[in-house]
Amino acid sequence: MSKIPVALKQNPYTIVVGSGILGQCPPFIAPLGLGKDAVVISHPSIEKLYGSKLAGSLKKAGYTVKFFNVPEGEKSKSAPYALRLLKSISAYDVERQIFIVALGGGVVGDLAGFVAAIYKRGVPYIQVPTTLLAQIDSAIGGKTAIDLETGKNLVGAFYQPRLVLADTSVLKTLSPRQIRNGLAEAIKYGVIRDPKLFDYIEAHHAGFFKGEPQVLNFIIHRCAKIKADVVAQDEKETRGLRTILNFGHTVGHAVEAAGRYNQYHHGESVGLGMRVAARISVQMGLLSAANEGRINRLITTVGLPQQIKAVRLAKILDLMRHDKKFAAGHNRFVLARKIGQVSVVTDVPANIITSSIQAYL
Repeated sequence: MSKIPVALKQNPYTIVVGSGILGQCPPFIAPLGLGKDAVVISHPSIEKLYGSKLAGSLKKAGYTVKFFNVPEGEKSKSAPYALRLLKSISAYDVERQIFIVALGGGVVGDLAGFVAAIYKRGVPYIQVPTTLLAQIDSAIGGKTAIDLETGKNLVGAFYQPRLVLADTSVLKTLSPRQIRNGLAEAIKYGVIRDPKLFDYIEAHHAGFFKGEPQVLNFIIHRCAKIKADVVAQDEKETRGLRTILNFGHTVGHAVEAAGRYNQYHHGESVGLGMRVAARISVQMGLLSAANEGRINRLITTVGLPQQIKAVRLAKILDLMRHDKKFAAGHNRFVLARKIGQVSVVTDVPANIITSSIQAYL
């Protein structure tokens, strides 16, 4: 078990990574003084797998536990489901002192965090991520949001959790597709900040699919540490540093939305977005063709998509114009200079963007 501090000036918190944490939550939660009534937002399938273990440990320590479930999939990260949760929580929250627990993957984490941010102008919440992608990325950093038809994560708030509990034992139940989704974000961290992590994923990715504990712990800890360090330095993306976490996400989010969130999962979309970002980087004279090839080979080797299928170029370009990173007619991309170093570049020529996307259609 390891602890990673997210050293914010206000509202600092800890990420705890280890096997079996679900059954031993109270010692980490109790010192925070969150209240005694846990409202758990999850999916029915996740509650079935892990709900009794989480609820049992909390109840044994004197907490009450109430589950509110939403359907699986990106459709739950929407205004109707957020409002439904708010009404249900409000009806339940009579003479209680609640805190919210996000038990699930990225969709649950984003939705539960958003609900926590706006209910009663903010109630405390903790993240208990159950997917690789959530454990290394989305559960950390306090970005909460729901989607609109015009784009992903367009309604949200920066609202930090009070604690992140990443139980690596739950990853044993993940499908290969879910593991690949998480490895896409791990590859991203290697490209933007950590060439040794990139090397490690190249050498040991097969161990991740086999559930080898040392591989799981190394990659999760390394990625979470990078995310924590970046967030601590630029919590609300005002200094430009946190923007580097969006490598592959500009095109990736557009691909995800263009496919109506069911053609590609988030990590698959990010993998495709990283391919396009690497191509743009080469076209802009920033990245060598050899490093582009290395990035593409690793994305392919872990089993992520090689081409954007069943999604139109015009739709991708239209959705990109709604991206939060674009402003006043100026585009902004995170581009690679080498493995381990990226730059934020504005006003990339439209023809380079278009041709780079077309290369993968």
